[in-house]
Amino acid sequence: MSKRLNLREFQQNLIDRLQATDMSVERVSTLGVQIGGRNWLVDMVDIGEVLPLPPLTVVPFTKPWFRGVANVRGNLFGVIDMAAYEHSGAASGDINNRVLLVAERHAFNVALLVDRVLGSRDARRWLQSEVDGQIEYHDEQGTSWHKLDVSGLLEQAEFLQIGV
Repeated sequence: MSKRLNLREFQQNLIDRLQATDMSVERVSTLGVQIGGRNWLVDMVDIGEVLPLPPLTVVPFTKPWFRGVANVRGNLFGVIDMAAYEHSGAASGDINNRVLLVAERHAFNVALLVDRVLGSRDARRWLQSEVDGQIEYHDEQGTSWHKLDVSGLLEQAEFLQIGV
């Protein structure tokens, strides 16, 4: 006679195995992007999706860093030019530009326009230093990286006020 499986035991066993796998695998949790010629790290949990720059509808009477509104699968997203917002130029709008849709957990339909995506980066073993109250990372080649705090960005009064 074969052993009967208890559904509850099966589910618990599956959960235990998945958690053990999650603990044993090191995950790269940051995405490298370039904004205004500087390298930035963005936590993957803050990004819902990365897309090429979609067509934008310009919104009048907004600040120069608010590039417009994009329709992404029926949802409207305000597109922020991060280089212009950081006062370090403006995104070119070329084929390398990408928009990072902010994760749904933040409850903001906003997309961050970046110059280019550089791929996943593992900064856990990089050298860290503090410059003007911000943590700066240095990779194996000595390149400087800054951390983009999406939660902090979404709390800034200037960021929330797009009108001129």
